[in-house]
Amino acid sequence: MAKAGRPLRYNWDDIVYFLEVARTRNLVRAGQKLKVDHTTVSRRVRELERSLGTTLFKRSKAGFSLTEAGLRLLQYAEGMESQANAIAASVAGSEGANAAGAVRIASMEGIGSMYLTRCMADFHRIYPSIQVELITDTRLLDMTRREADVFVSFFKPQGRRLTVKKVGEFRIFLYASRAYLKTHQNPANLKELEPHDFIDFIDELIHIKENRWLSDILRPPHVVFRSTSLVSQFMAVSSGVGIAMLPSFVAAQNKDLRPVLPSYFSVRDIWLSIHEDLLHIARIKAVMSYLEKRIASDKALLMSPVWRD
Repeated sequence: MAKAGRPLRYNWDDIVYFLEVARTRNLVRAGQKLKVDHTTVSRRVRELERSLGTTLFKRSKAGFSLTEAGLRLLQYAEGMESQANAIAASVAGSEGANAAGAVRIASMEGIGSMYLTRCMADFHRIYPSIQVELITDTRLLDMTRREADVFVSFFKPQGRRLTVKKVGEFRIFLYASRAYLKTHQNPANLKELEPHDFIDFIDELIHIKENRWLSDILRPPHVVFRSTSLVSQFMAVSSGVGIAMLPSFVAAQNKDLRPVLPSYFSVRDIWLSIHEDLLHIARIKAVMSYLEKRIASDKALLMSPVWRD
């Protein structure tokens, strides 16, 4: 312990290593993000603990978890990081044209793989020095733990120190392939839908309640295929397995799909979320600005049952 009245001395650079271990709970993953060997991460964290005279992490087979001292340090460390980012943005300039580096975007599989990915070619032409990392996951990511820089979702996230903004909407319609409709009667109303074959999510494995969009229209008695993957559902309906409820931007990937009873649809909001400490970073601002403008310009794709490029 330090003598009374004398400040503790520690290496400020060690705070960076502390933050990555706190967020990833794993030395190897922290090392990968910092582009150093995991042994270096371990050594720097131990050195920080020695300098501060306390234990910051509990080590277990499940990974690293913060002690009470570690939780207290995390609040100050995130504040230090925020100030450091603000300095960099102010000194280096915050214009999008100068933005560079990696930005990690998290989203659900469908909107990530079948909408955001198609936006990346245009984004790269505008910002060639920004590298986008896209995470698609069925679970709810914790933005307060910095599992991603930007979160694109169709529900409003909750979390400490998050900035959340609704930037658009999309509609979900019933679709079937032309091959399916050739061998099955094209329904004229909801009653005539009942005998049809349907494709849906697996009920007990739906982690995000907003994915329960088919039940907004009906509860079909004949579900012949279920999957946790919206991409798999898209492939199934494209192969003529049955009728599926898909976002219009997903159905637009296959010109063979036809809307079924397009006057019946469901709507979901599109939200952009970011931790407030990242608001002033040029590359983050560039991604947020681009996505907001792109979603607004793609209104027809996101809201119409039939879209042809």
